[in-house]
Amino acid sequence: MKCTNQVKTIRESKLMSKSELARKAGVSALTVDRIERGESCRLETKRKIILALGYSLDDKNKVFQD
Repeated sequence: MKCTNQVKTIRESKLMSKSELARKAGVSALTVDRIERGESCRLETKRKIILALGYSLDDKNKVFQD
């Protein structure tokens, strides 16, 4: 199932590498890569990505549109 998201766009606008986002979120760079390709992930992983990008959980729809 594809998951529409803005992770790559937001990450690049913050001049952040995949590995830096992965480190901040506490997930693997491979996980970040899969999410950016639109593959589904666990809710906990989405939460970690949202917070690592500097957004609050209230802004989740700015990052993930599902």
